[in-house]
Amino acid sequence: MKIKNLVQLWLIIAVLGLNLRVEGQSSASLKRHITYLSSDSLHGRMTGTEDERNAANYIIEAFKKEGIPAANGKFIKADYLQPFSYDPTVDSVKTHVSGSNVVAFIDNHAANTIVIGAHYDHLGMGDPKHSLYTGPPAVHHGADDNASGVAAIIELASLLKASAYKNNNYVFVAFSGEELGLYGSKWFVQHPAVAVEKINYMINLDMVGRVDSNTHTLTVNGIGTSPAFKDALAKLQTPLHIKTTESGLGPSDHTSFYLQNIPVVFLFSGQHKDYHKPSDTEDKINYSGMLDVINYTMSLIGELNDKEKLAFVKTKDDNVDSAPKFKVTLGVIPDYTYDGEGLRIDAVKEDRPAAKAGLKAGDVVLQLGDIKVTEMTSYMKALGQFNKGDKTKVKIKRGTEVIEKDIEF
Repeated sequence: MKIKNLVQLWLIIAVLGLNLRVEGQSSASLKRHITYLSSDSLHGRMTGTEDERNAANYIIEAFKKEGIPAANGKFIKADYLQPFSYDPTVDSVKTHVSGSNVVAFIDNHAANTIVIGAHYDHLGMGDPKHSLYTGPPAVHHGADDNASGVAAIIELASLLKASAYKNNNYVFVAFSGEELGLYGSKWFVQHPAVAVEKINYMINLDMVGRVDSNTHTLTVNGIGTSPAFKDALAKLQTPLHIKTTESGLGPSDHTSFYLQNIPVVFLFSGQHKDYHKPSDTEDKINYSGMLDVINYTMSLIGELNDKEKLAFVKTKDDNVDSAPKFKVTLGVIPDYTYDGEGLRIDAVKEDRPAAKAGLKAGDVVLQLGDIKVTEMTSYMKALGQFNKGDKTKVKIKRGTEVIEKDIEF
């Protein structure tokens, strides 16, 4: 047999072996991870608390047990932790947010690196800005959101370490600060341990534990961010029913990477009635469905293994609304980490009012109509004054210059 054919046979055997491991293993390790991370003892894993630190320590030990090292000095600390801190203004009050990402690394001495991430923070005893629960303070367990994603990346790390997929390095990141505004992932791309231009693509797993037993649906967002994704997904075999969207933007950590022109894929098993409530508990996790998601993710990575570095494509992002409860939207992604006066723009969506008025990423909105914008709350109040078709002025700061633009909703 020719050497090329031997190599192909070896790769097939390796892939089959991985699939057998995923399908044949019990869900014991996934259940163990999710049970601990969503337990009452961690009080909802709020960013910046001792509970967050205990959750981080658990994740570190899980990576160590799987033989996945820290990055040998490439990250801020050698103990897997990447601390971050911000001083945002919330409801006109200066606040402080600090936490830590947990980062592990498989170094295949490849030219490029794939980032595989999931956030591990949640809402504590019920963050009033984000919780959908109206009762007295209670542990928001966050089993699906997002202990499920963290459990999945730990399993993926183990599988990829044993795999034949060596054409990329792999960084595994458990982000904190996601629920408060993507703080951890934004810090990661602003302080990258791997040069941004060396990141091939990013896979984000957020809420992958509630695959519906009847529809078996998995939503794969971001497939428009690289031409390679559609071609690869078309070749994959899976018992899951795959729904796709093209946009690289969304309310999770992949957005931070997309805004740095990195191709992204966001895996999501769907919304449910327990979202952001104490009732998001471990007993409702579909472990068989989770294994299907893990297997599907491995298949995607394998399909892309022999490709060159993926090309990035900016998507049209029409499905993302920055202010869905209002009659109008400016069409921007706010910079939630900004701590100055006004609202700084992280990204501007094409063909929306802001883009048509000439606003750009980095501009700071100071006034909308007659309302001065000091932070997010006043910005939302200003938006609520307008209807579709209304025209007004928007005052922005660009660098040191204050500019006024005409805008039509």
